[in-house]
Amino acid sequence: MDYAPEKKEKQAGYLHQNFRLFHLKDKKKQEFEFHYHDFNKIIIFLSGNATYLVEGKAYDLKPWDILLVNNHDIHKPVIDPSVPYERVVIWLQPEFIKEQKDRSCDLSQCFTTATEKRFSLIRLKPQLQADIQSILQQLENSLASVEFGHEALSQAYFLQLMVYINRVFLPESCPQENIPSQHGSQIADILAYINLHLDKDLSNEALSQQFYVSKYYLMHKFKEHTGYTLHAYVQQKRLLHAKDLIQEDVPVLKAASMCGFSDYSTFLRAFRKFYGISPKAFHTSGCKLPALPEEGEP
Repeated sequence: MDYAPEKKEKQAGYLHQNFRLFHLKDKKKQEFEFHYHDFNKIIIFLSGNATYLVEGKAYDLKPWDILLVNNHDIHKPVIDPSVPYERVVIWLQPEFIKEQKDRSCDLSQCFTTATEKRFSLIRLKPQLQADIQSILQQLENSLASVEFGHEALSQAYFLQLMVYINRVFLPESCPQENIPSQHGSQIADILAYINLHLDKDLSNEALSQQFYVSKYYLMHKFKEHTGYTLHAYVQQKRLLHAKDLIQEDVPVLKAASMCGFSDYSTFLRAFRKFYGISPKAFHTSGCKLPALPEEGEP
């Protein structure tokens, strides 16, 4: 968690397969820092008492809620250790999902829509919960199998799950207005503005003028609602976006400019401090970051 400008959220976990599934149940005291992933994540909450903080929003989960966490979304769970916490967590590669796209079906659309709506929670109606239970059971059984074709079958069940999630989340009838989330609407507007204008002036002064609030009120409210400083949030989002651009073969100098860094030396220092490698070395290495131990909440 970024409680000071000198610190940064951690990348948690590395995914080397198309997807991984964890079915976890525990009852222990766990405190997590804010972190992010380079992959997308789906949390299917089964039981317990848990709140997920995602990009400044707090979602109090109910059984069979589905939470979509985009890659680079800064998030953490807050867990009540007095009751068992059970969940299914799926890590998935954005590129793998996009590869499944055809003329009429983009299985990554649910994640895109979650960003556009600024809302990441699916609260299943009771009659739909049996459907997700059946799909998950088939997927888990297949992943645990060693029978002929189990990998192909697992992939088919996983894609079935993604079709299901898109079908229940994308329609306009999806009842978001009935799902409370603890979040200030002004902070939501500020977060959206930042992520859409990373190449612009996002200083405390500029944002306070943009949203007609005092600089000190803005800094205080942003930290109160999101848990991290405004400066550190902007810096990290710029660096994450710069890495994505470099991976897409955008020249390093252009990537720095597109992400709001006015001079290369500032970008170089920030990138090296954040990723442990220079942007040029990152590009020449085939866009691979130094290996770190897996950590964080699956």
